[in-house]
Amino acid sequence: MNNFMTRRTVSALAVIIPLTLLTAACGSENKDPESAVPTNPTTAKRGYPLDPIKKGMTIAFVPKQLGGNLYFSAASQGGREVVEKLGSTFKEVGTPDSTDTAGQVKYINQLTDEGVDAIVVSAQDPDALCGALKHAMDKGIRVVTYDADTRPECRNAFVSPADPDKLTFPLVQSLAEQIDYKGEIAILSASKSATNQNNWIKYMKEDLDTDSRYTDIKLVTVAYGDDNTDKSYRLTGSLLKTYPNLKAIIAPTSVGINAAAQYLSQSPFKGKVKLTGLGTPNGMREYVKDGTVESFRLWDPTELGKLAAWTAESLASGQITGREGQGLSTMDGHFYALGINGVINLGDSTAFTIKNIDKYNF
Repeated sequence: MNNFMTRRTVSALAVIIPLTLLTAACGSENKDPESAVPTNPTTAKRGYPLDPIKKGMTIAFVPKQLGGNLYFSAASQGGREVVEKLGSTFKEVGTPDSTDTAGQVKYINQLTDEGVDAIVVSAQDPDALCGALKHAMDKGIRVVTYDADTRPECRNAFVSPADPDKLTFPLVQSLAEQIDYKGEIAILSASKSATNQNNWIKYMKEDLDTDSRYTDIKLVTVAYGDDNTDKSYRLTGSLLKTYPNLKAIIAPTSVGINAAAQYLSQSPFKGKVKLTGLGTPNGMREYVKDGTVESFRLWDPTELGKLAAWTAESLASGQITGREGQGLSTMDGHFYALGINGVINLGDSTAFTIKNIDKYNF
């Protein structure tokens, strides 16, 4: 059994065992103040009586990058849709610089002073925001992270785009197939402090190191473009010059993959150096159609924003607290269970190719 299967077996058991224990305990008396919140997802799915979603709240989104980033624009669009349908006010604040941690701290403190009901933030750094977020929680504000997490104690719940292991394995496998399982590859990431990027890179390295099929694939470097288009574009050129035998690039960031695709499409390396990663169909469509990119992956960021908003509304209304094993059903009928440390996984990613890319618009 390879490492991929081992990790997935353990992961599956980690989900099954807590849910089984919760089911067995659902009939016992519980005087815990949180006992009014359904901790059995099965019960919650059948229509366990919950406090209603409150109206008239203010839910504030703080993306990593405000303006010019298709991914976060789509996520905020989804969040706004849910919040306004539920009769509350959607607010979005942030900085255009995707590495401006101090800016995020400033906006979180500003929102805390305003007394918003919930803050939904994609964290620039897992540690740097903790002081401000803990202060917000001390004031009764519910905190949800989405896309990129903080330390668990600094928020109530984390809405994860996908199980990181299930996300990164298909990327590595797709690229391996494209380069016939041999050659030098590089990773073009966002910032060095980005929690989600670092987690995905960790899993990609594990897959490369532990799967015997990848013995002849060598990861030569991890470069950081800071989710800046110009910097990522220049870095792509630098990678190709520094590593003349480079066969492929993985860019697990929508800005990075778009910039790399733009560079490759205008260079002699088009079609010769393979590229995959995480990107939006609208941002990558032309590069798939012109043959620069064979395939890439992503979840729907609009749905990520919707789930983050719904989680924030549920927390602020008292339906959930972020405790492991709790469940919530969204307005469109989808059911989600909170895992360890209050993590909610959106679901599997989608592979985009020339065959299906025109079916998507985000």
